[in-house]
Amino acid sequence: MTDETEKKERIAKRMARAGLCSRRDAERWIAAGRVVVNGTKLESPAFTVSPTDTIIVDGNPLPKKERPRLWRYHKPVGLVTSHKDEKGRDTVFDKLPEDMPRVISVGRLDLNSEGLLLLTNDGELARRLELPATGWKRKYRVRVHGHPKERDLQLLRKGVTVEGVKYGAIEADLDSTKGANSWLTISLREGKNREIRKVMEFLGYTVLRLIRVSYGPLQLGELEDGKVEEVKSKILRDQMGVEKFEEEDDDIPEVNDKNRRGRPTLRTKGGPKPTEKRGGRSSQPHKPGGMPGKRPAPSRNRSGKKS
Repeated sequence: MTDETEKKERIAKRMARAGLCSRRDAERWIAAGRVVVNGTKLESPAFTVSPTDTIIVDGNPLPKKERPRLWRYHKPVGLVTSHKDEKGRDTVFDKLPEDMPRVISVGRLDLNSEGLLLLTNDGELARRLELPATGWKRKYRVRVHGHPKERDLQLLRKGVTVEGVKYGAIEADLDSTKGANSWLTISLREGKNREIRKVMEFLGYTVLRLIRVSYGPLQLGELEDGKVEEVKSKILRDQMGVEKFEEEDDDIPEVNDKNRRGRPTLRTKGGPKPTEKRGGRSSQPHKPGGMPGKRPAPSRNRSGKKS
């Protein structure tokens, strides 16, 4: 086998690695006649290309393959996780900093959900992180109307079927109740469309607020509402198995200074502590209502008096 043969890869994978689109979108684009290789329009994604092939997509040369990059983004409520919305609503990608490259999302959060959303310039990396086989746990803080019983939570842990759709085991723990509402911590590994909302509705509880606080080892932490931070290349290699890129530079700044808020958090505990503020939504996650917390000990001056 020659070196050139070894470097060949499926055209859809090549397009995804260039950050142009996901592999599935690439297959659709090819079927639509939007991709030309060495002057020939492709009719099927069952085609391999080498580094020397000329690839044209929508009349433009395929971008040079960039090093895989990943960002943490604190998605606010009211944004659609898609590049275009048929109803003309604002999307996540409309609100990203202007100096961001073209990125795609790793999974989705629906319009009324908020919290951690991962963004990447590499469609192959996005696909890998989305696969249930990857085994990455997604953790959420969820406020519902009502007081879930332990038997309800046990049912979720065994898996339920709702309207013909089978949902796997869901870890759910009751954190607190206050008035008519309750806060839960819910963890799952698959993440089907609107899964948490559907299974909670099936049990008779309406979801009032849903915040994703972690995705695998990556945590929302103190990342502010609407802010974005790049994950270091070392973390991509150590935690996600991304191969070292020959032009990789770990000293590349995460984003421009006005958007930087420090390094990504990799704590396995903690995360945002959501609450509501009177008169509107807080821009930062806080501790949910009714959740006990410790007050910091008062400082003392040299005389021993409280300051």
